[in-house]
Amino acid sequence: MAVDCPLFIVNFLSLILSNTHETLLPTATIQLMQPQIQQMHQIPSLAVRIGSKTVQPVSAVHDLGIMLDAEVTMSTHVSAVIKASFMALRWIGNMRRSILRHALLTLIQALVVSKVDYCNSVLAGVSDTLLRQLQSILNAAAWLVFLARKSEHITLLLYELHSLRVPERIKF
Repeated sequence: MAVDCPLFIVNFLSLILSNTHETLLPTATIQLMQPQIQQMHQIPSLAVRIGSKTVQPVSAVHDLGIMLDAEVTMSTHVSAVIKASFMALRWIGNMRRSILRHALLTLIQALVVSKVDYCNSVLAGVSDTLLRQLQSILNAAAWLVFLARKSEHITLLLYELHSLRVPERIKF
């Protein structure tokens, strides 16, 4: 069973769907508002019919490299960044003894830090738990560069790398 959309929405979305098959978001800037708990029941959970196409609801969407979940908590995006970053760190760690320090720093910057920094302004206002999870990526990268023990104080290592903590990266 699908819910019919008003005609003006059908025309607008039909135009978008005719240009792309992967996304419903236009390229214009979109201001996201986190829905209140009381408003969550108003979000349709049924398929929506737009012209001749039926769009199924999903729990998360991927657009411009950012994963947005239904509650706009950014937890899906942070999980994806953590997964990709730690995979890259494991790969770099396996070849760490075979490459020069400069090459190691370049790989970490290109494959790990760039993932944390990409569109991080959308992370403004997220929970401290998510920020700590992202910070763990930068901490692991610093420990890998210096071959440091996890018991060593991370602030000095990050200072040596001229690296900011995640909250400061978001504000900067």
